[in-house]
Order: sequence, then C-alpha cells, then structure tokens
Amino acid sequence: MHSIEPYYRWRDYYIASEDIRSPFYGREYSEFEFTDHIYDFVLHPQWDDMGSPTLYLKILYAEYEKGFAIIELIGEWNDLLYNDIMILKRDIVDLLIDERINKFILVGENVLNFHYSDDEYYNEWFDDVEEGWIVGLNFRNHVIDEMKNAQIDYYINLGGKFQDINWRTFSPNRLFELLDELVSKRLQV
Repeated sequence: MHSIEPYYRWRDYYIASEDIRSPFYGREYSEFEFTDHIYDFVLHPQWDDMGSPTLYLKILYAEYEKGFAIIELIGEWNDLLYNDIMILKRDIVDLLIDERINKFILVGENVLNFHYSDDEYYNEWFDDVEEGWIVGLNFRNHVIDEMKNAQIDYYINLGGKFQDINWRTFSPNRLFELLDELVSKRLQV
C-alpha cells in the first residue's frame, strides 16, 4: 500500500493543505517518512489521517461555488469496530457542509472492505445535503454488495453507472458535471 498515492494530477487545480476552508489546511507532508499504516501495511505519506486506524482519505478537489468535493479513500471502511462513518461525517463532511458543499464524490477503488454497524450517520449526511447528493465512484464489487446489503445505497449512489468510470481522464469540473447528470437521470426514473 505504500506505493499507492492519492491522485495528484489535479494539484494544479486544488491542494487541500493550501485551502483555508479545508479540514487539512496547513498540513505538511513528507515524501520520505512513512508513519501511517493500516494494520501491517505502511501507507504513502500523502494520504490524510482522519482519525480512523483503517480508513484514510485525500480531498482531491473542492469547488465551493458549485458546492462539490471529490474525496479519494483508501483502506477498510469499518463502521462496526471504529465507527468510520461518524469520524468521516463529524471531522470532514460536516466542515465541508459548513462551507456550502452539498455534493460529495467518494472515489472508492482503494476501499478494500466495508463493515456495517448502523445507518444513523449516513441518514444524517443524506438529510444534510438536502439539495445535493453523495456518489460512491468505482467501489469494488464486493464492497458495493456489502453496502447494498446494509442498504447504504439508499444514501449513497453507487454501482451501475457509477462503476468503472475512468475518472482520471476528466477535469474535476467535467467529472462533477457527468456525475450530476447521472444522478439527475437516476432521480427522474
């Protein structure tokens, strides 16, 4: 896992540690000190620690005027043991919502497992983005199955057309436009 970096080609558009409105404003990174880990696996130092021992993230882009954020995740999403959704909601999402973000793109191709506890924080997040949405992009099939079994897909749009999108070929704004269109079509059905 130490060689898996967060996506870096959008750094010309946005850097969370330089954004005063970001929860990670002022954070300094090392390319040489590998201090974070998930279980016995060392993590690349560019990932941000959100307070969970198993789930890390990177805010790849935040657009406050359009009200969206793109967040890449890595690790094990474990609500059962570590209440990861509570940490994500309270320490990251709530701060972004306070900055008028109401559309969230969660890139989940590096989320290896999902362990469910309850839907309280998912429901709260869903209610908080009343005019917005949450999309889970490119999660692994078994993770999608686990989320659907827990009925998390009621709160997070995932699977189907949100699967296998080559998101790295888009600019952040173009990716947002594509997903916004897909969510709108899904809601019209």
